[in-house]
Amino acid sequence: MKYFFALGNNPTLSIAELCSVLLKKTSAQNAKILNKNIFIIETDKALNAAELIKKIGGTIKIGIMNNELGIRNYEEIKEEIIQSLNVGAVKGKFKFGISYYGKVHSGKTGGKFNIKPLAMEIKKYLREQNVSCRWVTSREPTLSSVVVEQNKLTSKGAEIVLISSPLLTKERGGGEVLIGQTLAVQPFKELSFRDYGRPARDDQSGMLPPKLAQIMINLALSPSPWQEPVPVMNREDGRGEIIILDPFCGSGTILTEAMLMGYGNLIGSDNSKKAIEDTQKNIEWMKQKLEVRSKKLELFHRSAVELSKFIKLNSVDAIITEPYLGPQRGKININNVINDLEDLYSRSLAEFKKILKPNGRVVMVWPAYAKASAGKPILQFINPCLKGFEIVNPIPENLLNDIIKLTDRNTIIYGREGQKVWREIVVLEK
Repeated sequence: MKYFFALGNNPTLSIAELCSVLLKKTSAQNAKILNKNIFIIETDKALNAAELIKKIGGTIKIGIMNNELGIRNYEEIKEEIIQSLNVGAVKGKFKFGISYYGKVHSGKTGGKFNIKPLAMEIKKYLREQNVSCRWVTSREPTLSSVVVEQNKLTSKGAEIVLISSPLLTKERGGGEVLIGQTLAVQPFKELSFRDYGRPARDDQSGMLPPKLAQIMINLALSPSPWQEPVPVMNREDGRGEIIILDPFCGSGTILTEAMLMGYGNLIGSDNSKKAIEDTQKNIEWMKQKLEVRSKKLELFHRSAVELSKFIKLNSVDAIITEPYLGPQRGKININNVINDLEDLYSRSLAEFKKILKPNGRVVMVWPAYAKASAGKPILQFINPCLKGFEIVNPIPENLLNDIIKLTDRNTIIYGREGQKVWREIVVLEK
């Protein structure tokens, strides 16, 4: 079976997560990046897309591929779509939408592939079959997850996805299109509720998005085959026993997301009393609103540079954290900030080494400071002492290209134009 994954705003981060969650070392060749939006994985196991998409933060849609056809063969594309529509399973009006990912041109017209006439012919055919139907449209060539969800296209209709890319053209010597159908979309309402609905939020100190927290957890704890040795235990079966630590827990986003993902042995610490109080409020809110529980939860009002004084040595499976990233507002002396953070992170990493299990992982955010420039921002990085750790490459070499790329030190940059402080996602292994 071949599945497609519509990637989030940071394709490199999205693919790093998918590789960590889904791919084994022997199956790296069964994955392809078709363009900046679409990742394809071929597997012999069926995926539960509806469950999977709740546990991964970097994917907008998951769907299954139905066929591969020449883009010039318009009639075959129409027939293939019609055959794939399970109209009989839907009571009432059947809704369908078409999303197009790619820039392949039609051989007949020389123009961009046009969705409208294709959709109108499908609509005409369905009405001839006495099927009440509606074509769900959008201003963009792709339907957003919001449009798909609000129109219930995955449960009471269908979103057909057409995918083309220069890779297909190069491999097969001509324009090709893959035809798929969306199985699940990112639960944007749930993510928004967990982000903005929680009682304790601290905009001044920065807020880690729940989606990024999910990605970081998966990079730390899902099978990671590109580096040896393989994980400490069977993660799916042993999630309740795995010990996760966030030593800069802030308002508890990483801890609450870990709870939702089934990890039940959690430790949070922070040198801010308010942060611990906020974390406690948010955890209690999560337990009440979403009915989730952890097997064991400990919170400490302590500094990350003294972890070994209150946490057992070699006991923690993974450390996942966004530490203090420096001042976000006002006039800043970047060199002084970098020196202070390098000292804090170096001393914290020395403590991480003491309490982390052999081969355990640290997934950490480091700040990257944007300098003004005429083109893309020039980022200034920090360099804490990594003694006892090595940076892990989260993406296999065959998947790296001009779109999917890491920094020179195998980390991933996360941010957007206009930000003064970007995030550098760093995966470390003891």
